[in-house]
Amino acid sequence: MSECIFCQIASKSIPADMVYESEDVVAFLDRHPVSPLHVLVIPRIHRETILDLSDEEWRGIHGAINTIAHEQGVAETGFRLVNNCGVDGGQTVAHVHFHLLGKRSHHWPPG
Repeated sequence: MSECIFCQIASKSIPADMVYESEDVVAFLDRHPVSPLHVLVIPRIHRETILDLSDEEWRGIHGAINTIAHEQGVAETGFRLVNNCGVDGGQTVAHVHFHLLGKRSHHWPPG
């Protein structure tokens, strides 16, 4: 989808500070971070919500998150992983994405 900003980032039409790339997944620093570490993890192929991901796509994203958490030094200390699904869930970009937040203490409830 050429109008999707995340598809444009995944295809490198729009620059981003990449922290992870594979054939199926890319991850980049959020331009408006809410935590000292704020990485967006997305599939290269356009999928609107987590409900549209195949099992294989889920595995690829999970593997990317695992690698990023270790590389960024938050696997040991902890991190928050957020996905907003649909309008009522707070999803503002219609391309499935996960926010990996770390390097600070996160409290419950979020918000």
